[in-house]
Amino acid sequence: MKIRLISTVVFAVLLGAPLGLQAQEVPADKQKAIVDMLATMKCEVDVANIEASGAGYELDDVFCADGQYDMDLNADLTVAEKRKE
Repeated sequence: MKIRLISTVVFAVLLGAPLGLQAQEVPADKQKAIVDMLATMKCEVDVANIEASGAGYELDDVFCADGQYDMDLNADLTVAEKRKE
């Protein structure tokens, strides 16, 4: 009986885990601010590639004049990390 209860709890946690790992929705006004900030750097990104990440944002496939990057932004939209692909 105890093993069955533990199995049920573990199974429920595993089913619910992917829901907690989903990316947070980035509001349209924040997406526009990110796109505008990137434009000053001569870069662009598809808004579908912007994800909330902790207190900042994670950008995939950012295209700049000098190449393609992945970037992490702080909450104030400053570049925390920029990795060339």
